[in-house]
Amino acid sequence: MTKAHVFVAVPAIWVIAAALSAPLSARAVGTDELVSLINAFREQPRDCSGGSAPPPQPLAPSPALARAHPSAHGDDLARALAAAGYRASTATTVLISGAGDAQRAAALLRSRYCSSLRDRRFSEIGVAHTGDTWRINLARPLLPANLADWREAAKKVLQLTNQARAQSRQCGDRHFDATSPLAWNDALAAAALVHSRDMAKRDYFSHADPAGDTAAQRTTRQGYRWRTVSENIAAGLAAPEQVVAGWLASPGHCANIMSADYAEMGAAYATRTRSAMGIYWTQVFGRQRQP
Repeated sequence: MTKAHVFVAVPAIWVIAAALSAPLSARAVGTDELVSLINAFREQPRDCSGGSAPPPQPLAPSPALARAHPSAHGDDLARALAAAGYRASTATTVLISGAGDAQRAAALLRSRYCSSLRDRRFSEIGVAHTGDTWRINLARPLLPANLADWREAAKKVLQLTNQARAQSRQCGDRHFDATSPLAWNDALAAAALVHSRDMAKRDYFSHADPAGDTAAQRTTRQGYRWRTVSENIAAGLAAPEQVVAGWLASPGHCANIMSADYAEMGAAYATRTRSAMGIYWTQVFGRQRQP
């Protein structure tokens, strides 16, 4: 019989409904697969009632989150996160049992905890399991006081993207061979900066802005004559390493990174303290039309 428990965290209040008596293994087989399945679920443009809705940002895998485990002896989630070295602005934990593999765990989570899986407040995930029992920690980290300049951070995104492209990779159920590195393009970076600043200023998260403009239209306005163009977006994460890890753990975003259709990219982030996620990232891929 399948059983499930949920731990809910709200600002300043941490409610623990149940806990395991022993830590779950953060490196158990199947955790990466479950993260990918959860991100694939978050990519779907619909809400939990079946209506249309923009997808939330992908969840970046966090080893520290995977290590955090409230004990059966009264430790709350906040204390467990602190012990794991994770500084969260918001977090929740879902514990399920009776799922023998990642596919079954994902199906159970989708059916019972859709709202938690699709919650836009969360930007990182930690999964651990022992046997048929799984713990899924979802959180958004506190942003550091000092962030790198957006240009410096964007060039790091390029470096990490090209490192990923240098190896064959599975993006969900699609396999990608290693492919050529992307070159930096200032016009694509300008399009990325425009969108990141707009998301931060108007406090939304979507590939289409409130007027309906898309990555293709924003890129065209920067003078980039594209043959193909696409975009990744992320929010709530401060470090390029976290952002790229989240994209690689999300099948659709991973496919953009690995696609041989693109030859260039640009990226940028923007911040606004009063926005829901605090920081917003855009990565734009393109290949120019031949004259």
